[in-house]
Amino acid sequence: MTHDAFAGWEQRFGIHGTDVLRGLRTVLDLRGHISNADVRRIAGELGLPVAAVNGAASFFADFTGDEAIRHVRICEGTSCFVSAGNHTVPLAEAALGVKCGRTSTDGSLSLAGAYCLGYCYASPTALDGQNPVTGPDLGARLLSPAHPPPPPPVPYRNASRKPVLLAGLLGAEEPWQVWPEAVTAGSPAAVLAEVARAGLRGRGGAEFPVANKWQAASCGPAPRFVVANGDEGDPGSFCDRLLLESDPDRVLEGLALAGFATGATRGVVFVRSEYPEAVEKTLSAVGAARDAGHFGIGVHGSAFDFDVEVVRGAGSYVAGEETALLRALQGLRGSVLPRPPYPTSAGFAGRPTVVNNVETLAAVPWVVRHGGSTYARLGADVETGTKLVCLSERFRRPGVYEVEFGVPLRYLVETLGGGLKPGHRLRALQVGGPLGGFLGPDDLDVPLLAEALAEAGVALGHGSLVAIDDGISAAELLRHVWTFAAAESCGACTPCRVGSRRGRELADLVPGSATALAQQEELLDVMGVGSLCAFGRGVPGAVRSLVRVYRDELLAGGS
Repeated sequence: MTHDAFAGWEQRFGIHGTDVLRGLRTVLDLRGHISNADVRRIAGELGLPVAAVNGAASFFADFTGDEAIRHVRICEGTSCFVSAGNHTVPLAEAALGVKCGRTSTDGSLSLAGAYCLGYCYASPTALDGQNPVTGPDLGARLLSPAHPPPPPPVPYRNASRKPVLLAGLLGAEEPWQVWPEAVTAGSPAAVLAEVARAGLRGRGGAEFPVANKWQAASCGPAPRFVVANGDEGDPGSFCDRLLLESDPDRVLEGLALAGFATGATRGVVFVRSEYPEAVEKTLSAVGAARDAGHFGIGVHGSAFDFDVEVVRGAGSYVAGEETALLRALQGLRGSVLPRPPYPTSAGFAGRPTVVNNVETLAAVPWVVRHGGSTYARLGADVETGTKLVCLSERFRRPGVYEVEFGVPLRYLVETLGGGLKPGHRLRALQVGGPLGGFLGPDDLDVPLLAEALAEAGVALGHGSLVAIDDGISAAELLRHVWTFAAAESCGACTPCRVGSRRGRELADLVPGSATALAQQEELLDVMGVGSLCAFGRGVPGAVRSLVRVYRDELLAGGS
C-alpha cells in the first residue's frame, strides 16, 4: 500500500493511524457533527495532512451526517426490506416525523439509514441510540421509546457432527485453553502446520487458504500485524455479531494464535459501528484477557509480546474488503486499492499484515487443540470444516446454524429453517448477501460449496440465506439491489461509481422493457470487466441471477 500517498505516512513518521477514527468519533459523540475546524484540529494534533483526515470525515456514513441527542438508525438491509414489505424507512419516518438522513426541526432527533444492524432473524430493526428495536410493530415501538423490550437473542444451533465455531456457546469448550500452552511450549511452525492440515479457508467470502496467507506474512520484515475483520457488512449475516457479543474470547484467542504463527506483535479487532454491543463486549474481553496475562509483554512468561486494540468502524460496506479496511484503520478513505502489493507484504502502515474474518479466527483454537486432521474430516474433501449459516426472519426457525460444507441448500431451507412462516411462499433465496445472488425455489439442491454455488450463479459470501417471499415484486427487489450498490460503492473506480448509479436509474425502466433490460446487461459487462474490486465485479452476478429468477415478471412489468 505504499503506492498510496497517505498510506505510507505512519510508516515514515510513526503516526498512530487508528487515532484518526477515534478522534473523529469523539467529536461526533460530543457534538453530533464534525466541522471543518474539527478536521483541521485533528490533523494538526496528529501531524497529518488536512486532506487525509478530511478523506475519512467525508467518506464514512457515520461522519457525514448530523447526530441529534436522539439518533435512530433504521435498517435498510434485505431481510428488513422483505419483512416490512419494502416499507421499513417509511415506517420509521412516519413514526418519528422526520425524513431519513435528516434532523428534526427542533434538533432533538435524527434518522439515518444503515444497510444491516445484525438482527435479520427478528426484522425489521432500528437502533434507537444504542438500543435495538425489532419486530413487526417497529413503528409503534419507536413512538414509545421509554421502555423498549429487550431484543431477542440470536437463536443458534449446531447441525454439524462436532461443534467448532459454536463450541463455546454450547458449553463444549472453555476459552483460552489453547493459547497459554501454545505460546510457552509450542512453536509458530506447529500452529501454522495444524491450520494447513485443516485446510481452513477464509470465511469472509474470498475463501483464501488461511495457512498460505499466514506463511506469506511471516516471511516479511517485522513489525507485523494481524487484524480481525469484524466489519460483517453483508445484509442477512449476523454470525459475527453473535461471536463478538457472546464468545469474543474465542475470536481473540484465534487472533493471538494468528499473531504467534506469523510473528506479529500487535493485533487489531475492527468492529462495525452498527454493532455497538459487540464493540463493548470485545473491549471488555480484551481488558480481561490482558489482566489474565494473555496479552502484554512476555505473554505467560514466554519471549513473545502481543497486544490487541479494538477499533470501531464508521459505516461502510466496502470497508469490509481487506485493503479498504486497512486504509480505514489508518484514518483514510475506506476505498479499495489495486493489488499487488498484497497486505501480507505491504499492509497496515506498509508492514506485513494478515486480515482474517471473525468466523475464521474463531475456528483456529479448535483446530490447534484437536488437530488439523480432525477438522479436515468434517465437511467435504474440497472444502473442509464447518460454516455458520444465517437464516432470516421469514423462515419458521431463523437463526445461526453451524453446518458442514457440502450439505444441500434445500436441507438448510426446509429442514433446519422449516421453510417459510405460514402465509408466505418462497419466491427466491438470496445467498451470500447483496453480491451473492439469487436462486429460485426449484434450484435449492446445490450443495453448500463455493464452486458448486458459483456454477449455479451465486456466491457463498458470509453464508447468509435471506428468504424472499412472493409479497415482494421483481421490480422492488431489482431497485433494492441497485440502490444498495449505488449507496455503498466507494467511488474509487469509474465503472462501479458511475455504473451503480446508472443501474439504479435503469431499474425504474426495466419492468416491462426489453430494451432497458438489454441496456442493463451492457452496463453489467462494463462493471464486471472494469471495476477495481470484488464489489463492482460482484454486482453483475447478483443482478443477473435476479433476472434469471424473475425474468418473466420483469419482462411483463409485473408488480
